[in-house]
Amino acid sequence: MATDKQKLGQFGEKRVVSKCFCPKCKNASTLKLLPTNFKCADIICDFCGYLAQVKTSQVNDVSILPKKILGAAWKPQKERMTAGIYFPLFLVLVNKTNHKDAAIYYLSADLQSPEIFVPRKKLSEQAKRAGWQGFLYDTETVSESFVRLF
Repeated sequence: MATDKQKLGQFGEKRVVSKCFCPKCKNASTLKLLPTNFKCADIICDFCGYLAQVKTSQVNDVSILPKKILGAAWKPQKERMTAGIYFPLFLVLVNKTNHKDAAIYYLSADLQSPEIFVPRKKLSEQAKRAGWQGFLYDTETVSESFVRLF
């Protein structure tokens, strides 16, 4: 059974797939969900192969970008950055009290740099996933590069 955070993430992914066109080929209705736990990407265009990451966050005001967004696993992200590979980011903001109030923002891969990816501490030895390390997106460094789509 999915946790509340997983349900929020699924909501954001479904919202992007249903509302957005592919930024690369401009086709509507071609964005599809990738399997759960696909590393560093959540959606693909089934026409041109475009890949993107989707992050969803609950906020008080969907018109204000949060300073930090919870990312995913640090190791695969760092490996891709070392290889010069960045995935575009769709950011879905959902109002904490009114879930119908939501916004979708987009950050192109070519506007990203290593500075926006901030590694978190590794989980302790007592944690369920001991040693696992995540990261945060520092959106303050690129806040003016995000484009609001919806």
